[in-house]
Amino acid sequence: MRRLRPWLLTFIALAALAPALSAQEQPARSDRTAQPASPEAIARSSGGVLRLLPPDAVSDKEVTAAGRRIAYTATAGTLPLFDQNGELAAKVFYTAYVAKGADPARRPVTFAFNGGPGAAATFLNFGLAGPRILDFGPSGRDGAAAKLVDNPDTWLAFTDLVMIDPVGTGWSRPAKADGGSAFWGVERDADTIAKVIALYVAQNSRSASPKYLLGESYGGFRAAKVARALQSDQGIVVAGIVMVSPMLEAALQWAGARSALGAALHFPSLVATELERSGRFSPEALADAERFAMTDYLTALAGPRLSEDAARALYERIAQWTGLPVETVARTRGFVRNAYLQRLRSNGRTVSLYDASFEYPDPFPESDTRRGPDPMLDGFVRALAGAFVGYARDELGFRTDMTYVLLAREVGHRWDWGDRREPPGVSDDLRQLLALNPSFRLLVAHGRSDLVTPYGVSRYVLDRIPEIGAGNRVRLNHYRGGHMFYFAADQRRAFTAAARSFYAGEP
Repeated sequence: MRRLRPWLLTFIALAALAPALSAQEQPARSDRTAQPASPEAIARSSGGVLRLLPPDAVSDKEVTAAGRRIAYTATAGTLPLFDQNGELAAKVFYTAYVAKGADPARRPVTFAFNGGPGAAATFLNFGLAGPRILDFGPSGRDGAAAKLVDNPDTWLAFTDLVMIDPVGTGWSRPAKADGGSAFWGVERDADTIAKVIALYVAQNSRSASPKYLLGESYGGFRAAKVARALQSDQGIVVAGIVMVSPMLEAALQWAGARSALGAALHFPSLVATELERSGRFSPEALADAERFAMTDYLTALAGPRLSEDAARALYERIAQWTGLPVETVARTRGFVRNAYLQRLRSNGRTVSLYDASFEYPDPFPESDTRRGPDPMLDGFVRALAGAFVGYARDELGFRTDMTYVLLAREVGHRWDWGDRREPPGVSDDLRQLLALNPSFRLLVAHGRSDLVTPYGVSRYVLDRIPEIGAGNRVRLNHYRGGHMFYFAADQRRAFTAAARSFYAGEP
């Protein structure tokens, strides 16, 4: 398992707890309009760091989206989880946005979470779906210039939103300092999030509402597991899932530099990056690269050793697609992912794994290999954390001195992936969701230049799920950009339009 841990940290932009949570009685909910509890009362009701969490904050807001003014209620609050003994096990922080005047029986509600495992939901909140987004200045990549603005493409135009921070992220914490292991694992996490959703649904009278899940990166993987847990343990059937840059099958995700199939599935993202970088991108060119990747390229990497002439011809084609020197392609025998990442370093530049079209000055040009933080994940997007703290305090009225954790490295390090003999995946979960729920639908979206969760992997997985029921129940879209392609306004707008169509049930 230790050999997987470096990969775990790259995902934005993953069962003993199950019986404990299923035994939990719905806690009494205080009147949200009541006066805030005193610090002494909070201390009596929860121990440890949880005493720093204030009562829920509720406020009325407005935003203009899709050409109309939307009045909504914003709630920043927590939901308590109790163990089998009735003791507080954790509090889960969430931010909910609910449009006013809509019929809750017909109005969809979407539960959103990011990935990691160990990422808070701020990425999807401030980058894609929430009523407020973080503008990163004229360059779109300057964390110091970031400011909050209204989101003209907020998903509030067609669904209510509940943004959930899993335990260990954001302001969600276990009650005990060493209590995280009860929540940090594939199955335990799915059971926990399913219970949180069930609590929100019950306490806010949303049982009749169509329910959707929105997950990014490991959050896409999580969404499939949560949907199954909701149905089997909570009696809640989701209408659909939207996945953004998801991890679907770990065996394919983690093998891009080592196996023939993995290399072939990663290859289109390398080509898409090079086409964008050189100004030659077209859907036709990318389609040609996809065909090459799964035919001549895959056969050559997986088959017997090529003759000298055949190998030279193959390497020249790879070089044409990627812009790499033929000699470099030959030295790697066609496994060019890492070589492509290295190629800019001779000019003092390097790129982000989360968007290989995003280059920046190499902070360690004297090093033989790429090193240092990722320019996107560890660069400008870190401003999301500080921005959310200010937003929660100043706009939502949720004031706490607890540190807001955007990315919890500890969670990824300590994550329980289950049976070590079998890498985790969600293909079986998706097959069962499609088979058991005739109206269930799935929308998967990727950035073309994402080398963390390449879109070719998702295409391969989804193409191998049998067509169950009516057609067009599963969609795969890809957009210009990387893992968090939605930070670009035009791509966010295009994806939001696709999501609106998906929620409307349009083919």
